[in-house]
Amino acid sequence: MKALILVGGFGTRLRPLTLSFPKPLVEFANKPMILHQIEALKAVGVTEVVLAINYQPEVMLNFLKDFETKLDVKITCSQETEPLGTAGPLALARDKLIDDSGEPFFVLNSDVISEYPFKEMIEFHKAHGGEASIMVTKVDEPSKYGVVVMEESTGKVEKFVEKPKLFVGNKINAGIYLLNPSVLDRIELRPTSIEKEVFPKIAAEQKLYAMVLPGFWMDIGQPRDYITGLRLYLDSLRKKSSSKLATGSHVVGNVLIHESAKIGEGCLIGPDVAIGPGCVVESGVRLSRCTVMRGVRIKKHACISSSIIGWHSTVGQWARVENMTILGEDVHVCDEIYSNGGVVLPHKEIKSSILKPEIVM
Repeated sequence: MKALILVGGFGTRLRPLTLSFPKPLVEFANKPMILHQIEALKAVGVTEVVLAINYQPEVMLNFLKDFETKLDVKITCSQETEPLGTAGPLALARDKLIDDSGEPFFVLNSDVISEYPFKEMIEFHKAHGGEASIMVTKVDEPSKYGVVVMEESTGKVEKFVEKPKLFVGNKINAGIYLLNPSVLDRIELRPTSIEKEVFPKIAAEQKLYAMVLPGFWMDIGQPRDYITGLRLYLDSLRKKSSSKLATGSHVVGNVLIHESAKIGEGCLIGPDVAIGPGCVVESGVRLSRCTVMRGVRIKKHACISSSIIGWHSTVGQWARVENMTILGEDVHVCDEIYSNGGVVLPHKEIKSSILKPEIVM
């Protein structure tokens, strides 16, 4: 089987992290975002993954070459010269996606994190015999999204309603699709939307089916959702393979600590924290609801919550970092500094406190 991952844009919503790496390579729970997806695809027999991308394909491919051999999955790029929306890239990658098997192929939005129930999706797709399957997820505030109106018993999609004013349902498109090759005949090579142009036509012919995603779902393309996504992911990990989570008197709730990280005396870590490889957390540090990327040093008695600390950064002694502070790569926060929602570009030194959310150039 094959799969296409829609990587697309420049990752502006996750800046300053994406100034250092393309967004799919930014770690989430100590693993590049895109690797969560590729590993799950491999587990259901996908042998070839095509990345639809519009910038820095070399960086992506060089990085993923290592994983190609490890995972035994062929990874190629399909590069668009102009943004083609969410359907155009399928037309562009047509020759890579079609083979003699006639098998359906997966399409994923690269920002989506979930339990990826691909096996169940394949079974669902075979059972209904339609042309396309989409995953949907239930949300609390459907008025912010495009809602999928479907027949509860069969999953047959009736229509899509964009940001409904009146309640029509609470299921939204989760950005995970399984499509028959014939869907490619419906897509022109131009900027076009699969959600707004392609799927409604398939639904009108009663050949589109939706499966409700079991477990959690999050689009982690922006910092607040990335932090929420980490909580949901670690909750799910607790249920499925809790041995991967850290334990000890210094750990509260769900915490992921890379084996090469060093944790000092008297720390309190958690809930919902990921600490990457090579990190040094000195004594008396307090961490909650945050991600600490590879090679970071957090000095004595610093306190970090609801924030993302970028690669090889340093947080000084007694510093306090909170409220969606995002430190880019190699940022140095001096001792006793307070950051309230600062977004700091790479290679900066912060010598005075950031008292309200702002971007530090």
